[in-house]
Amino acid sequence: MKRCTKKDDAVSPVIGVILMVAITVILAAVIAAFVFGMAGNVQKTKNIAATATQQGLTTTITYVGGPDSGDLATDGLSYAVTSTNGTIIKSSTAFATPINVGSSVMEPHSPAGTKDHVVVTAKFADGTSQVILDTYV
Repeated sequence: MKRCTKKDDAVSPVIGVILMVAITVILAAVIAAFVFGMAGNVQKTKNIAATATQQGLTTTITYVGGPDSGDLATDGLSYAVTSTNGTIIKSSTAFATPINVGSSVMEPHSPAGTKDHVVVTAKFADGTSQVILDTYV
């Protein structure tokens, strides 16, 4: 009987380790490129607010302001009030110009016992816009 005494056991584990390190480095580079490439397109969220309250059969929407209130465009606030059945009660940009903190508008409210959906959108001087209030009153 013939016996093999060749000593090439260590080659396979060394190649395996080298391949695992190479795959890890390539994977880390791909993930980093993806993450850092995506981060460049993120826009800063502006920080302003509005409130909506119901008083009797009237919905009052009030602009509260915030740190970025100076960035509002001249016609910067628009709102929509929708009843629970989907009927648009009012959709307007009727806030007084210039828009001051504390400015408010009043709209009729649906019959008692129902809730209206109020959405206020702000438009900024840089051309961006964002929803600053989305609530039911």
